[in-house]
Amino acid sequence: MPTYLGQNQYGKAENRVVKITREGGTHHIKDLNVSVALSGDMDEVHLSGSNANVLPTDTTKNTVFAFAKEHGIESAEQFGIHLARHFVTSQEPIHRARIRIEEYTWERIAASDASSRFIGADEIQHSFVRKGQETRTTEVTFDGENWQVISGLKDLVVMNSTNSEFWGFVKDKYTTLKEAYDRILATEVTARWRFNWTSDDQRAPQWEKSYDQVRRHLLEAFAETYSLSLQQTLYAMGSRVINSRSEVDEVRLSLPNKHHFLVDLEPFGLKNDNEVYLAADRPYGLIEGTVLRDGVQPGIPVTD
Repeated sequence: MPTYLGQNQYGKAENRVVKITREGGTHHIKDLNVSVALSGDMDEVHLSGSNANVLPTDTTKNTVFAFAKEHGIESAEQFGIHLARHFVTSQEPIHRARIRIEEYTWERIAASDASSRFIGADEIQHSFVRKGQETRTTEVTFDGENWQVISGLKDLVVMNSTNSEFWGFVKDKYTTLKEAYDRILATEVTARWRFNWTSDDQRAPQWEKSYDQVRRHLLEAFAETYSLSLQQTLYAMGSRVINSRSEVDEVRLSLPNKHHFLVDLEPFGLKNDNEVYLAADRPYGLIEGTVLRDGVQPGIPVTD
């Protein structure tokens, strides 16, 4: 029975490109998920397997990262225009290019005042929190006499574009990771904190205010810690909450390391001076730990 080839396209989907622009100590982030779809004179690759008109999908991926360096990312729209024009005008068999972009917006973390025992607010212009991602959580247990309240949050995505290192680690024959003395540190915070209010005879915390303040202290500690490991940052975040909020006795944190790998642009004659990164979501390091007030026994369940 006769068949014919209908509409077709190909490309590289979900290229996660992160562009850091540095203006002295002030950093700006553009975080895009770019999908490229190309169509045109592509009959032969389907009918006979000839790749004569095929620009490899790997090349489209490389173009996304190279253009982030060469043209910058003024806006998602402008970046998409640059890419679409390039593919259609540089490759005769390509008649149509569709660029789909998702942009993940970041806002600066407001650090504490300059008298902080941490770095100092006036120096911090490289710490960000992702907008519109956070979910608040609460778990309340009552046995007829005693209360246990564990509040928390999840999906709070944060990033430091500098002031993070990772070196001096154990190496064996399977180790390929290079030591890093200036890296992006990004994570998606899941935090749970247990209140020391357990009885109706006690004065209950101001729940709304407490949540806002715990969240603020978590963010400030993340921004103000010069990190030599994500474990160190975790402990600083939990300690800041315990030391700042008398109603909280225990904080448990789960911090997946959202890796950002510097893209090698040298094959295209471009120098990548800590500007263009590949944001990888799998696999990831998972750092978990609990910080407790001195003398307090743990009460937050440890999940697998």
